[in-house]
Amino acid sequence: MSPQTLRLPARGRASRPAGAAGARREMEMNQTIESRRTGLKSGWAQAWRLGFLLLALAAGGAQAWSEADEARWHALNKELRCLVCQNQSIADSHAELAQDLRGQVREMMEAGRSDAEIRAYMTDRYGDFVLYRPPFKPLTLMLWLGPLLMLLLALGLIWHMRRRVAAPAQPGGRAQELEKLLDEVERD
Repeated sequence: MSPQTLRLPARGRASRPAGAAGARREMEMNQTIESRRTGLKSGWAQAWRLGFLLLALAAGGAQAWSEADEARWHALNKELRCLVCQNQSIADSHAELAQDLRGQVREMMEAGRSDAEIRAYMTDRYGDFVLYRPPFKPLTLMLWLGPLLMLLLALGLIWHMRRRVAAPAQPGGRAQELEKLLDEVERD
């Protein structure tokens, strides 16, 4: 059946709804009929494609992954940070970019690249931020030493506060200062 036979028959202007709304309604109905017709074909085409893919897999067309490859892939995905979520690895993230990165890691592994080569590729492309454990170098110095410096600063503040509280107050020291100030005010 051709698409022309599925179209609604043209009627005279008197029976057709007036204006753009009627034309739009007729166009929507024609598109619905057309999508139903092509939907059936595409469903069969997808079934055929799936059948051919299964035959290719059964014939050994695709290289099977071992459990070691799968474990290596998961370990690499856990080491790489999702650039969208920023607090999740690409293994845990559902973002589209994370899915693409997981696919890239898998493709590079299938191409025979080592873990170090894959990490180098990702850091060249996205920077050290993509790694959960960035290398120790001048640009990442604050990432590594920042927590230690914050701890030392907190300990120093605690020590300083305790020292001020523990310092013995001189007996009458404050009272003597107030008396001197009052004497000066009274003289003026």
